[in-house]
Amino acid sequence: MSYSEDDRIDRITLDEATVIARNEDIEKEREVALRDLVEDNLFRPLRAIDAGHEGPWLVHLAIIDGMLALHLTDRAGNAAGTIGLGLSRMRRVVRDYFAICDSYYKALRRASAQEIETIDMARRAIHDRATRQLQDALENKVETDFETARRLFTLICVLHIRA
Repeated sequence: MSYSEDDRIDRITLDEATVIARNEDIEKEREVALRDLVEDNLFRPLRAIDAGHEGPWLVHLAIIDGMLALHLTDRAGNAAGTIGLGLSRMRRVVRDYFAICDSYYKALRRASAQEIETIDMARRAIHDRATRQLQDALENKVETDFETARRLFTLICVLHIRA
């Protein structure tokens, strides 16, 4: 399959009402994920394209009643539909990712370089597993690459954070 330069997210926003508070480390991860995602991504929402919409896309991420909602706006500024994903299958990996991130941030403050590296490897492994799960959930809805799905997973985690 060949992709056009319009098969991408031009801008992404998060439902800030979902998030009550974030610490500095999480805020930094959010900013990096948002910036990196917009700079380099592959995003081809199949139903929107079949309905005649064209990218690049504005995507608004929200969690509504335990579902991830990707609200799409096309190049012309028209609503291009919403992609809904049940998050129950990802609940455990999100919990695991939060736990390992907490260990990682604590280790950065007082652990040896080797301990930090070990925890970081585990953190990346969990993130990769979650990315593959997200790609599976997006199958037949959105064509995307691993790096785009990885950054989307980071943003999904940000939406799960509660004070």
